[in-house]
Amino acid sequence: MAQPLSFLLALSLLAFVPLCFCDKTLGGYLYPQFYDHSCPRATEIVKSVLAKAVAREARMAASLLRLHFHDCFVQGCDASILLDSSKNIITEKRSVPNQNSARGFEVIDEIKSALEKECPNTVSCADIMALAARDSTVLSGGPNWEVPLGRRDSKGASLSGSNNNIPAPNNTFQTILTKFKRQKLNIVDLVALSGSHTIGNARCTSFRQRLYNQSGNGLADFTLDQKYAAQLRTRCPRSGGDQTLFFLDFVSPTKFDNSYFKNLLASKGLLNSDEILITKSQVTKQLVQQYAENTELFFEQFAKSMVKMGNISPLTGSRGEIRKRCRKINSINQNA
Repeated sequence: MAQPLSFLLALSLLAFVPLCFCDKTLGGYLYPQFYDHSCPRATEIVKSVLAKAVAREARMAASLLRLHFHDCFVQGCDASILLDSSKNIITEKRSVPNQNSARGFEVIDEIKSALEKECPNTVSCADIMALAARDSTVLSGGPNWEVPLGRRDSKGASLSGSNNNIPAPNNTFQTILTKFKRQKLNIVDLVALSGSHTIGNARCTSFRQRLYNQSGNGLADFTLDQKYAAQLRTRCPRSGGDQTLFFLDFVSPTKFDNSYFKNLLASKGLLNSDEILITKSQVTKQLVQQYAENTELFFEQFAKSMVKMGNISPLTGSRGEIRKRCRKINSINQNA
């Protein structure tokens, strides 16, 4: 049953208020004021560099939001995705979810360089990613929230974790939900965070099977609007064009709003992992309907879920390190 109107109105009042859900249980204590004394201009510097990057290329906002997501689902929010391969590290950039699609690394490098000049050896790459995800959302017209800080950076990466833990566009609903629950994220978080697909792009290879062979029978996905499918086929052929980009939300592709959910209800979700939110679960379908009707409700929950995701198994205290360069660990024994 839909939420009572009074409840929705109450939530709407909170939608544009910066939110803080500080974490004391998942490996440490993160809080927004962590750099107030050690690097007072940290958040300002992150936003300044990021704003220039997004002004150069609007797509970068979605890329950095996705980068944070792909980092947190692999051994926690520890910036492991940023590490290049080296003597003892196999980069997560080679994984199926990241190869030829994960991007924004140069922007993170640019932010890190500016912070190192301002306050050396102080701000972690993991915190930069969390702040960049928030600022990318805000710069695209989405909600604001206070980012709990104090993460430290990992000294290793996990290629297998990246291949196994990150939800894939062609995963079943149950598989995706299981991957979220593994990170202590629930079904509400799943739908709200999927709403990040209101900005950004997907490659032809990520949804081709829906256009030509959804169930192994040579037929298109019957849950996809057929006129929309026909449009997609003009640029995503049966073979070739794997890297051709398509807007995840064709209505307002660079604006963070709730049109993604409206598209789902019109059977125009691009990825299979989008469409199953209304075809495989009454709970998720109901949430999609609520977010499609109420932008403030979506914004409020998205902010909560982003903070919750950003608190997945952070390294704090003496664990990990503060990398000097985000692409490599600090150890002198680690060959670049």
